[in-house]
Amino acid sequence: MADLPPIVLVFAATDPSGGAGLQSDIMTLSSMGCHPLSVVTAITVQDTMGVDDVSPIDADWVADQARCVLEDMPVAAFKIGLLGNLEQIAVIAEVVSDYPEVPLVLDPVLASGRGDELVTEEMVAALRELLIPQTTILTPNSLEARRLAGEENEEGGGPDLAECAKRIIASGCEYVLVTGTHENTSQVVNTLYGQNGVVRSDSWPRLPGSYHGSGCTLAAAIAATVANGLEVSDAVKDAQEYTWQTLKAAFRPGMGQHIPDRLFWARDEAETGGGGGGGKA
Repeated sequence: MADLPPIVLVFAATDPSGGAGLQSDIMTLSSMGCHPLSVVTAITVQDTMGVDDVSPIDADWVADQARCVLEDMPVAAFKIGLLGNLEQIAVIAEVVSDYPEVPLVLDPVLASGRGDELVTEEMVAALRELLIPQTTILTPNSLEARRLAGEENEEGGGPDLAECAKRIIASGCEYVLVTGTHENTSQVVNTLYGQNGVVRSDSWPRLPGSYHGSGCTLAAAIAATVANGLEVSDAVKDAQEYTWQTLKAAFRPGMGQHIPDRLFWARDEAETGGGGGGGKA
């Protein structure tokens, strides 16, 4: 199967704006040389400003979609995004448990960029109990990391991010990449934690504006680099570089957030008169 592109199976919700969700994952994985398989978890009504409604797909249909393609094609990585309900979390956990050798990248989508709540506390608990213990790399932003770690303090905040990562890893996750886009810092600092603490920490210039689908892009890019055979630390480094380039080249097609340009490399080549090529970071 050496002549096959790496195949990545994505569980995610649709986004009709193309900024986030399944559409974002498909573009990112394709741009980075992978063949994406897509399992729809929900249909959303959203644009670049926010999420108006979410309609979950029946959990049995989610499982059937996944098992159908998994019985047909070899998968090099799983990537999980927005999940629609408790039942979906349970069936997806059951599906991926049959493939323990396949790396799993989990992007815990808990709220939209506008702050629309997308999960219940029961779903957060199910993520902790059923999916995080099977996860190779979890990619929460700082707000999601604190929520997944639980135990808010008296001031309404939470533990520091290193402690959050430690708690999450203690639940069975191998690595946690905490992104710093929501922190009040001059640069965006992303830190990868493992069983023994910090594995790597990377700083990126904080770009102006806000972005629809940046977290989806990063998690899908990590799935792509892992599927392409990189070790976790190098995979995270290359995926961050790719994601930052998509944000640097982002465009604002609507009235809300910017959308990352996952095909920035193709437009660069077109402008310089270059031929074909790939977008691997």
